Amino acid sequence: MKKTGLYFGTFNPIHIGHCVIAQHMLEYTDLDEVWFVVTPHNPHKKKNTLLDDRQRLHMVQLAIDDHYKLRVSDMEFGLPQPSYTATTLAHASEKWPDREFALIMGADNLESFSRWRNYEWILEHHSLYVYPRIESDGGELKNHPGVHLTEAPIMQIASTDIRQAIKDGKDVSFMLPPKVWDYLEGSNFYR
Repeated sequence: MKKTGLYFGTFNPIHIGHCVIAQHMLEYTDLDEVWFVVTPHNPHKKKNTLLDDRQRLHMVQLAIDDHYKLRVSDMEFGLPQPSYTATTLAHASEKWPDREFALIMGADNLESFSRWRNYEWILEHHSLYVYPRIESDGGELKNHPGVHLTEAPIMQIASTDIRQAIKDGKDVSFMLPPKVWDYLEGSNFYR
């Protein structure tokens, strides 16, 4: 079975921090591939702050280009919203029974993981690959046998800050994959 890491996010927009984390997971863990799962509506974020789902999906595709171990997925687009990870994992496992799915998340998300819907079921059936965050050590679940702490680089880049910088007319071209920057420059997004 292929071990597939699911990296969920709104990717509004995708930035180099996301790409570095995905690449680290491929090179330094036992994951065979990473899928960027574009979330149409995260239950913890306001939907009106998001670009259109297909535009964000397109930006992720531009970012990863033809990398053979990275893939972009719209699997949550047809599922009920807001998107809950347990629902998506059950759907993915049924649709792709030849894959073992794991979650990729930051330590800050692990710290609040016990408040996620059906988190016990997720921990029982799926591994979690956790990258470090300055503001969190992962909390009480960091020692759970299904949790794999990684030593990925700490990326202090946030899509929120990038959107604000673009609105303020700042040049953030080095924070974004080049094709994503070109796409945003050619649009009026975030201005």
